[in-house]
Amino acid sequence: MYIAMNRFTVRKENAGDFEALWLGRDSHLKEMEGFVEFHMLKGPEDDDMILYASHTVWASEDAFRAWTRSDAFRAAHKNAGQTAKLHEGAPTFEGFATIQHLK
Repeated sequence: MYIAMNRFTVRKENAGDFEALWLGRDSHLKEMEGFVEFHMLKGPEDDDMILYASHTVWASEDAFRAWTRSDAFRAAHKNAGQTAKLHEGAPTFEGFATIQHLK
C-alpha cells in the first residue's frame, strides 16, 4: 500500500469554504485502478489557523503515480488555481510506503 497526503494550512475564516469545496467536489478517484480509500482530515487548530490533510490510500505507489498522470487527475484539479486563496501557500505533499498494515 501507498499513502499520499497533502497538508493544507487554512485561516479559520476560510474553513467553511475550504470544507465545502472538498465535500462538494468530484474527485474522480473511484475511476482509478488501485484506489483504495480517501479521507479529508481536520487537524489541530491554533488562534488563526486549522491544519487539514487529504489522505489517499492506494494499492501501490505505481497506482498513485498513474493517478497523477491521468485525465481524471487533471479533471479533479482543473480549478485548483482558483481555490488556492482558501489556504496559505502551497499544500505540502507527503508520500508513504506502508511497511506494516494491521486490520
